[in-house]
Amino acid sequence: MELGSAVPDWLSDLFEAIDRMDSGGFVQFLADYATFQFGNAQPVKGKENIRDAVAGFFSSIKGISHKLLGTWQVDDVVFLQGEVSYTRKDSRTVTIPFYNLFKMNGPLVSKYIIYIDVSPLYA
Repeated sequence: MELGSAVPDWLSDLFEAIDRMDSGGFVQFLADYATFQFGNAQPVKGKENIRDAVAGFFSSIKGISHKLLGTWQVDDVVFLQGEVSYTRKDSRTVTIPFYNLFKMNGPLVSKYIIYIDVSPLYA
């Protein structure tokens, strides 16, 4: 598949929830037993634990916005390339490239891994 493949509606909706910093809306896309890993942080298991971890991250920033560049799908795994712009508490904006891996179980995400270096966010 080529970069720039159409982004599925569910994925656009998931990132709209993230960009609203709506951790409750975000986890609606996850299976109850999902695993979530953000960068080099330890994986978080279970929908409620993931919601709390994501809410904690959201509280450390002022805003967030994603640009989804392309997706690929192989069987039940979806790959996404994008750029995320974080607005820090001091109102500075930092833009960082990322790749995500989503392991699907029907319409829900059972494993969500974000490959990103967020160190520029806290520099």
